Amino acid sequence: MTEPETTTEEREKELKARLQAMEQQLERLTARLGDGEAVAAAVPVGSESAKEKSYPPEDIADVSEEVLNWASRTSLLPRLAALCFLLVVALILRTITDSGLINKLVGSGVGMAYAAVLMIVGWYRYGKESPLAPIFAASGAILMSTVVVETHTHFNALPLVPAYLTLMATGIGMALISRQFNAFTPISVGILTMCFAGAAIDYPHPFFPYLSLVLFTANLLGYFAAQLKRCSWLRWSALIVTMIMLQLWSVQIVTALRKGGVASADLSISWFLPVMALFTACYLILALLGIIRSATERIPLFDLALPTITVLWAFSVMLYVSGVPGGGSTFVMGAIGVLIAVSLLSVSFWLAQRGGEGAPGASSYTFACGVLLAIALPAATGSLMLSLPILSLVAIFMAVMSRVWNCGTIRLTTYLFHIYCCVAMVIAIRGDGPAAMDAVNILPAGLLACIILYQYQWCRWWPPTEGSSFFRRFDANDRSASMLLLAGLISGFFMVRIALFQIIAMLPAEMHRDAFRSSQSVLINTAAIALILFAFLKQNKEIRNVAILVMVLGGIKVFLYDLMGIHGLPLVFSVLSFGLAAAAESIALGKWQKKPVAP
Repeated sequence: MTEPETTTEEREKELKARLQAMEQQLERLTARLGDGEAVAAAVPVGSESAKEKSYPPEDIADVSEEVLNWASRTSLLPRLAALCFLLVVALILRTITDSGLINKLVGSGVGMAYAAVLMIVGWYRYGKESPLAPIFAASGAILMSTVVVETHTHFNALPLVPAYLTLMATGIGMALISRQFNAFTPISVGILTMCFAGAAIDYPHPFFPYLSLVLFTANLLGYFAAQLKRCSWLRWSALIVTMIMLQLWSVQIVTALRKGGVASADLSISWFLPVMALFTACYLILALLGIIRSATERIPLFDLALPTITVLWAFSVMLYVSGVPGGGSTFVMGAIGVLIAVSLLSVSFWLAQRGGEGAPGASSYTFACGVLLAIALPAATGSLMLSLPILSLVAIFMAVMSRVWNCGTIRLTTYLFHIYCCVAMVIAIRGDGPAAMDAVNILPAGLLACIILYQYQWCRWWPPTEGSSFFRRFDANDRSASMLLLAGLISGFFMVRIALFQIIAMLPAEMHRDAFRSSQSVLINTAAIALILFAFLKQNKEIRNVAILVMVLGGIKVFLYDLMGIHGLPLVFSVLSFGLAAAAESIALGKWQKKPVAP
């Protein structure tokens, strides 16, 4: 039998129903966007759908649908279910082992086998592009590390070497899965489990050489993980765990040597310096490879900071251990540090000659070189004061090269070198003890003052180049160089201060204290007068501001210290010198506007 032919009226009703359905779908779409007016315009006047209640801009049903769609797209529910089932199996195996139905060693072996099966299944599912692949792989790695730590620590059923080798094999296996399928989850979980599980074994007294091998592998894998995805947090995690554990090793060595003079065999003191040297070389090379790999892209902060962090941490720790009897020689360590600093400077030259605007990466190794020189030079020379002019000379040399390389970051780095030298000098010769007031300190303080003041003048001769991004964005007028002027003046003050102390030592002993304190006040106020006169003649606002600051410091010295601590003729000279400084600055500032101000 054939179906009866539909009439014209039935066709019209069917068409009208379809149109109404389409209009309702359009209403829902526009309601999600919160556009009620568009809904009213889309519905014809007088239609049945126009009389229906309009949809609110925020429909709860629509929000729930979006959440469900997101959960479906990310396979959230299947992954949660799979994770629960895998956890249930692991808990069943743990319960059977704890109840004594099977031997703990056998139970641990079954648990490790189960973890290995999970990782293999994860590898297989990655090949099938299954959304459950990360769950199987990550669960296997976490379970493997947990079983290894518990079996070795609590059951004493797994020897130390197989435990560490199992952790390393787990991390390397997860890295191979990530490399084959370009997946980030396996290698990230593998690195984290290697670091934290390795640190947990026998904490706080692990066998450090074996643990160092595990941490070394984790840091190498972190570098390869960065090639899959920018994951600085993962590399930071491996670095921090490594630094903490090796620092713990150094503390235990020093404590043992100070107590008994001989460290126990478990500490493996003969392995400490070679292991630290290995990590130092590894980090410096990985940072260089990271800078080279970045090419024209932005260099990650981790690669820029790693050289400085490495030399600051590693050489401080090695000098800390070498400073105790039986720990090594600080002189040898300092000499090695100086040689490595020269190598870092050579690397910065090589990076600058590779090309690229602003010599990308060169400033990182330049700053690391300065930090290492600041640590190693005092150990190599035996004197902090004698090492400061050397570092200052390196700074002014690199300042000249920064202009050649068009690198403002290196120019700024040299400012930091000089500021460090000034602060270190103040700390080294503070007070008026015999060591601080030794006449030998006049030479390094004077050299430091001359070098820093010369670089300040050089900065005014050669302003930052146009390609210097830092100065173009933050300090177009190079105001930060004024810190060099202050540092140079402070260095010169301490130089003259020591010379005055040597001269005053010829006076009767009862006059030493008051004369020395008064002479310092006179020196500060005389410097203020000289600076304001020079600024007035040159119409230099920068030096004028520094002169005002020096005068204020002189006033504080006179009225808060001298009036309370000295008396007699020395106090008269102190107050008189400040009065002359105030008068000179008053006259100069009063006539300042009568001359055209230099830009």
